[in-house]
Amino acid sequence: MTERSKMLRKLSVAEFAAHDLHVYLDTHPSDSAAGAALDKYEKQAAELRKEFESRFGPLTAGDDGSRWAWIADPWPWNTEEG
Repeated sequence: MTERSKMLRKLSVAEFAAHDLHVYLDTHPSDSAAGAALDKYEKQAAELRKEFESRFGPLTAGDDGSRWAWIADPWPWNTEEG
């Protein structure tokens, strides 16, 4: 597994955990431990996204202020994993 794939996986895990905690907190708004965990995963996801984009380029179009910068990166099928 490449370093790029490892970072994407870590980012995906953090974003999923944050999303899942959002859903949980819709029905359990007074759970302070879940609120703290949500803050932790949101911060982790933001840091991972920033690190990933600094090393490998934007994840979505327009993330870096340039509409077409994302097209310069390899497409998923043009990597050693694809």
